[in-house]
Amino acid sequence: MTDVSPDRPLLDTLAAMTAESVARCGLDANSLIAARIAALAAVGAPAASYLVHVGPAIDAGVTVEQIQDILIAVAPIVGTPRTTDAALNVAEALGIVIAVLEDEIEAEEEEAQ
Repeated sequence: MTDVSPDRPLLDTLAAMTAESVARCGLDANSLIAARIAALAAVGAPAASYLVHVGPAIDAGVTVEQIQDILIAVAPIVGTPRTTDAALNVAEALGIVIAVLEDEIEAEEEEAQ
């Protein structure tokens, strides 16, 4: 694993664990994100956990429809409460990303003026 900074030990450890997992996984990027989203739903992960996967999901070409299909696929296994929570947490994570992007665009427009 990579070095862990004394300033951010938790974040660096989580990033190193994720990088190691991705490096050892033989799945294509789209399948990997699908598996991770399904696992997040199964464990009842909070929105922040989905937020970490938004960028890689976009890079892998995962669509909102595919995320919805993943949640539909796991619903009979994880149950209605976890599936509903997962859908809300995905929506919250996407809302955070959209808000950040809007702020960045607004700041760039202000700088250009």
